Amino acid sequence: MLVIKNAKLYTITNGIQGGSVLIDAEGTIAAVGQVDIPPEAEVIDAAGKVLTPGLMDAHGHAGAWEEGLGWEGSDGNEATDPVTPHLRVLDGINPHEEGIAEALQAGVTAMCVLPGSANVIGGQGVVVHLYGNTVEEMIIKEDGGLKVAFGENPKRVYSNQKKAPSTRMATAAILREQLVKAQNYLAKLEKAKDDPDKAPDRDLRLEVLARVLKRELPVRAHAHRADDIMTALRIAREFNLDISIEHCTEGHKIVDELREAGVWALVGPTLSNRSKVELKELSWETLRVLWEGGVPIAITMDHPVIPVGYLPIAAAQAVKAGLPYEEALKAITINPATIMGIADRYGSIEVGKMADLVLWDGDPLAVQSRVEKVWIHGQLVVEH
Repeated sequence: MLVIKNAKLYTITNGIQGGSVLIDAEGTIAAVGQVDIPPEAEVIDAAGKVLTPGLMDAHGHAGAWEEGLGWEGSDGNEATDPVTPHLRVLDGINPHEEGIAEALQAGVTAMCVLPGSANVIGGQGVVVHLYGNTVEEMIIKEDGGLKVAFGENPKRVYSNQKKAPSTRMATAAILREQLVKAQNYLAKLEKAKDDPDKAPDRDLRLEVLARVLKRELPVRAHAHRADDIMTALRIAREFNLDISIEHCTEGHKIVDELREAGVWALVGPTLSNRSKVELKELSWETLRVLWEGGVPIAITMDHPVIPVGYLPIAAAQAVKAGLPYEEALKAITINPATIMGIADRYGSIEVGKMADLVLWDGDPLAVQSRVEKVWIHGQLVVEH
């Protein structure tokens, strides 16, 4: 058992309070606030320190794009076929990649690692701890969502190969076509319940898309421009998809539509530059405008586009642009946990949740603050 006492607790869901946290032998938070310290417990006096849940990013590519290796380090885009739902990014993650270790040192404990955005349908993501010797040890949840992409990236990749999609029309049409194939596949499977001889041959691609149609697997839609976001929402309505908007750079233009659709907006990486046309309206105001308009938000660094350890800096920039401090903290903790489907166990300091915790020597959103300790499931994994 472990007790972290006298800390300033940024609980996320129950405000900022002074007190202690008791962690049981299974790595679960057993008590928060006024804690009776068991005689057998290890005790850490955190007076003058700040304790937060582990930081999270619901959209990244850690381990699938290895830093410092050039083309050999890129395993997130199978840019030879625009339709690859059967790919699983967990098969391309190197858990020993330096970016993962650096993220953990910075207090980032979890990420949804997704395939890239070269393909219309890029493959399946996975939710992982940024700690572990093997991918199997890292996995929190295998179903991280199905990555799809709109806008410039699929156009650029396949125009260069002289095949579709070379337009936004083709991107949308290809996605619809594949979803219809999955509908037909499901219909055949249904008929085969009464007549097994009519069962279709197993199709790994359509199996994944069938799960999407049944809302068992969320869709993670890369879309920057407002028109691309609207196309994503349109297709989601047509096929009743569970969808989130990744990047959402021009989301401030269509706040009402996003709110009415009831989708999450993962905004960023706003620390980046305007490296392509669809990023020309990149702005820290977007997070504030979306939040004020009732659209739930999270911040993404799109690691390694921007190293995920800069999450607190991005959150601080959002505060500078008018997002309330508490909402900025939620955007890098409980909100990404909700998007990833793990908020029942992670993302805040609450009794019953797993003890993924970070001890800071000051305000976690202040650039000069340092991470002193990081725990995952109550196990100390970083100590400075």
